[in-house]
Amino acid sequence: MFVSFFPKPKLFFTSAAVWAAFAMVIWYLGGAEAGAIFGLPPAAADAPPIIGIAAFWSPPFLWFYVYYAIAVAIFYAFWTFYEPNPWQNWSILGSALIFFVTYFQVQVNVAVNNWYGPFWDMVQGAMAKTAPITLEQYYTGFATFAGLAFVGVFVSVLTAFFVSHYIFRWRMAMNAYYVSHWPKLRHIEGASQRVQEDTMRFSTIMEGLGVNFIDSIMTLIAFLPVLLRLSINITELPLVGHVPNALVWAALFWSIFGTASIALAGFMLPGLQFRNQRVEAAYRKELVFGEDHDDRAQPATLRELFENVRKNYFRMYFHYVYFNVVRYTYGQANGIFSFFIMGPSIVAGKITLGLMNQVAFAFSQVTSSFQYLVNSWSTIVELLSVYKRLRAFEAAIQANPSRASTSAMLKGRLRRPIAIENVKCRRLSRRHCRPWSRRAGRPDSRHS
Repeated sequence: MFVSFFPKPKLFFTSAAVWAAFAMVIWYLGGAEAGAIFGLPPAAADAPPIIGIAAFWSPPFLWFYVYYAIAVAIFYAFWTFYEPNPWQNWSILGSALIFFVTYFQVQVNVAVNNWYGPFWDMVQGAMAKTAPITLEQYYTGFATFAGLAFVGVFVSVLTAFFVSHYIFRWRMAMNAYYVSHWPKLRHIEGASQRVQEDTMRFSTIMEGLGVNFIDSIMTLIAFLPVLLRLSINITELPLVGHVPNALVWAALFWSIFGTASIALAGFMLPGLQFRNQRVEAAYRKELVFGEDHDDRAQPATLRELFENVRKNYFRMYFHYVYFNVVRYTYGQANGIFSFFIMGPSIVAGKITLGLMNQVAFAFSQVTSSFQYLVNSWSTIVELLSVYKRLRAFEAAIQANPSRASTSAMLKGRLRRPIAIENVKCRRLSRRHCRPWSRRAGRPDSRHS
């Protein structure tokens, strides 16, 4: 899954994380100010944020683009020299581009949040008749937002297009890797399904899950400073009182509470999902044998196998009931929690309508990032199931009998392993667990 696309995956991902952390430390320790040498100085600490799309070509942004490009070029040059890979342009440069455009999209949201303050303050003044405005000023505010929205939509469309090609290149690399080892894999039960269906499912899941994970990380990086800045105006929390950096602590508490609640409620689901793959595979396998042998896939056998499918699905439906109760209840409460914590400040008249909207939007962005596991739980369970099957499949290439023997698909290096049936031996009769020889049409005594 990874060695086909990335050079030395463990070392690659470790070095990428270390290099990214190093580049960020350098940036915050003086790299941002170094742009002044090239005529791209940082914004003054007390300068108000630039409202509108002009922020994206301001000197601080332009210097960040240059700095990021230099960091990526150094990392790419190192891996090109140290461990060349035929897919390195996609796996290194493509990954770097995805990180960059995702961060840019997050910055669009930051720009929208900056627009909220003055626009809604203007609306509040107009409605209270304390600061009258003209119709031109009102629609000019909308035009500013429309410019930001257009940039966001344009970048989102291009990002989706590029990510789709990136993920399919990853699938091409996996496919080429498995096909090159096909002589070792062709006798494994379900080999064709692993190469075709599971690589497709892996790439499809990663397309959404991976990008969402990157987006969550980038959102935290971009919006935590915003939330810190806005915390100056929100200094008191309900039931707690005065708390420094109140918004950040509230977001952290609420996100941990939600993640823990969802994880506890969904504790049984990964195992049930994995078991579901096993009972479905056992039922499907008996049907496949019935296509070649008249004495297989008998009605009694199929009823017994499908009964296991039914029981597992009904058990999952039961556990999803209380899981969904927790998930949907938390989702509804999440929509109003930011207004709840702003209660003392709103009642005391410490914040304006514009600031209230800025806090609500920034708080929702940070909490949604912290709640990545909550929002992606079901997809992660599916990905783990696919990952386990492909890892067991790859054990045959690596000649690792201990891993293959524990798989529901592999059984060492036997000619015709029937491990999917074997996992049902405790619930089905023994004859359902005995591998069959397709050539002889009878149980294979080698595996009895």
